[in-house]
This record gives sequence, structure tokens and C-alpha cells, in this order.
Amino acid sequence: MAGCFIVGAKLHNIIVNLLKLRIYFAYFHYLRSILTINYLLDNMMNLNLTNSIKMPDHQLRRQVIELCQKVEKPLLKLSTKDYVDNGLGHLVQQFDGQAGLVNIEVFNELQHTITGWPGGKPDVDDSTRPERAKPYPKRVIVFSPHPDDDVISMGGTIRRLMQQKHDVHIAYETSGNIAVGDEEVRRFMHFINGFNTIFANGSDEVIKHSYQAVKAFLNNKKEGDLDNAQILRLKGLIRRGEARLACEYNGIDSEHIHFLDLPFYESGKIEKLPMTEADVTPIIELISEIKPHQIYVAADLADPHGTHRKCTDAVLAAIDEQKKAGAEWLNDCRVWMYRGAWAEWDVADIEMCVPMSPEELREKRNAILRHQSQMESAPFLGNDERLFWQRAEDRNRQTAKRYDNLGLACYEAMEAFVEYKF
Repeated sequence: MAGCFIVGAKLHNIIVNLLKLRIYFAYFHYLRSILTINYLLDNMMNLNLTNSIKMPDHQLRRQVIELCQKVEKPLLKLSTKDYVDNGLGHLVQQFDGQAGLVNIEVFNELQHTITGWPGGKPDVDDSTRPERAKPYPKRVIVFSPHPDDDVISMGGTIRRLMQQKHDVHIAYETSGNIAVGDEEVRRFMHFINGFNTIFANGSDEVIKHSYQAVKAFLNNKKEGDLDNAQILRLKGLIRRGEARLACEYNGIDSEHIHFLDLPFYESGKIEKLPMTEADVTPIIELISEIKPHQIYVAADLADPHGTHRKCTDAVLAAIDEQKKAGAEWLNDCRVWMYRGAWAEWDVADIEMCVPMSPEELREKRNAILRHQSQMESAPFLGNDERLFWQRAEDRNRQTAKRYDNLGLACYEAMEAFVEYKF
């Protein structure tokens, strides 16, 4: 009996120790999973940084501009009575009871947003300018969600940057292929087939076969049908050619044109794929190679198709990743946000405004017109019957008009930007 008791006691101890060991292993795996999750969270890309974009806190400017609009007066004509009658008498009191001092303060703020030197004017005092004088020239990347947003939104500014000898790169984030009508494909295929006939006596079998395949697909295509991969590639090629023509018109070197073809866009339909790290990686590679002093990014978050928001998220995520990695070039880089064909910044938010003369506005139009597939036959013009170049001109003229109404310099048109703080 005593022997059985001893064996039983040993067996009991073994079982207890095994249970303890199992608990220890379970706790170890729990701790490891927690550490792994924390590591992943700490190192996960933030793909929704547009949600954190904050407008500048120009509270005084905003209140005074709203007052100007309400009483229909320019800034320098606002009186103490105007302020008091509209519940803003406290602003006058903050400036020693002198309305004129409030007016001058806001007038100077707005005046200092206007610059003909978007890359900074070299060898001058830049203390009141929106962009710093040095370094000069600057390396610049303009990120364009579609292959025409660059010229629609900031075509005048791009030309200024080129004329002032900055090193400008244009990065087209998506192919824009679904925004090309079928008739554009037919037109280009007729050209290719004719080229084969004239210069090769129709001997190129690849062209002949492709021409017939494309023709057959389009002839059998019904409303609502999605394009096949071959048609999408052709439509993307058409948009690339137009983008190259616009860049050439603006004097941009072909080696400074980058087609990123972000994967989220390639669904073949309006609804895009979810954005992933694969959409951010090409942007990280580009900005880490060029190390720009300026980045221009679309912030037209009202884009009805969502492409602009995703493209902006991708660029901001790339910048954030470079910041995490301790990239030193970011210490000398500024990020400027522009808006597209759908909306413009509120005057109170604008931090850099680039004016255009009538001739410069016409040159901007000429660049936009290089995108022929996006004229009358473009599939996604929306309810607005104006073409994109007309929308851009109207918006730019309206921005200039708002500055003019406030009593500042009167220009033909203006392009506006807000700085993104990262």
C-alpha cells in the first residue's frame, strides 16, 4: 500500500507540473501574440490619413472675410460700425479699438499668400512668402490621380515652376483607362491599321490580328459590359500618350514623367478595389529616389468616384512611412495640396495663390486640350455640362474674383494651395 501511495503521489506531482507547464506555455503564447499584434500595429501603414487632414486655423481671417461678404465691402473699407453691428466688436477691441488695424492685419495675411514664385524666389527675404527661397532650384513632384489632373488643377503653376528652372517631375497615379470612350479606341485602331497598310503593305500580322480582335469586341459590346484586359490596356495607352503631349507642351523632360498604375484602380469599373500597401510602395520608391523639396498632392476629397481620396491616402501614407524611417530629406520638404475640377479651397484657408495672366490661362487651357479623350466624349463628365478646361477656368477666375472683391490685386485667374503639415 505504501508503495502505491508513493507512486500515486509522484504521479500527482507529475500531473500538477505538467498542468503548470501547460499554463506557462499558454501564457507565453498569449504574451507573444500580444507583442506580435503590437508590433504589427506599430508598423502597419496608415492608409486613411486624409481623415486627419486639418484646415489651417485662420480664425481672424475667416471672420473678417465673412464680414466683407456680408456687408459687401473690401477689407480696407470695413468700419468699426460694421464690426459692432455684426457682433464682431471684440475683434476691434483686440486691436486697440481701431478697425483699420484689423483690416490691415487680414489684408497683409491674404496679400502674402499671393506669389508668382511657387517654388520660392531666390535671393530675397522670404519671411512673408508662402515658399522659402532656398534651396534653389527645387526638386518637385506633382502627383496626379488621373493623367490630366495635374494640368486641370495646377497647370499654370507647373508652367511657372518650369519657367523658373525647377526640377519638376509628374507622377500619374492611375491609368485612367475607364474614362476613355470606345470611339477613341476605334479611332486609334483605324490609325494603326492604316499605318500598317501604308508603310508595311499590311504585312504586320500582329497589327492585323489585334485590329480584328478589338473591332469584334467593340462591335459585340453591350451597354454595361466591362472592357477586357486588351481594351483596358489600349485605353490606358491613349491616356499615357495624351499625358506625354501635355508634359511636352509644358517643357517637362520625358524622363521626369512617371506612370505608377496603382493596383487599386485596375478593377475595370467605377467601383475600385480596396487600397493596400501595394499602392503605397511605388510612391515610397519614387519619393525616396527623388527626395523632393516640394510635393504637390490632390486633396479634392469631394471627387464623386473616390479615386482622388485613395490617391491622396497613398501619397500621405508614403510620406508617413518615410517619416517613420527617419528620412532626412523630409526635413527640407513641403507638401502643398491642390483641388481639382470639383471644388476650390475657401479663401480663408488658402496659403499660397499663384496668379495667371490671360495669356497664361490660355496656355493652361492648351495643356488641358492635349487630353482629347477627356473632351465631349469623356464618359464621366457628370451633371455639369462644362468641359474640364471650362470648369478649371471658371474656378480659377472665381478665385481671382474673390481676392479682387476683398480689395487685393486683380488678376485674370489664380490657382490655390493649402500646406499639409506632416
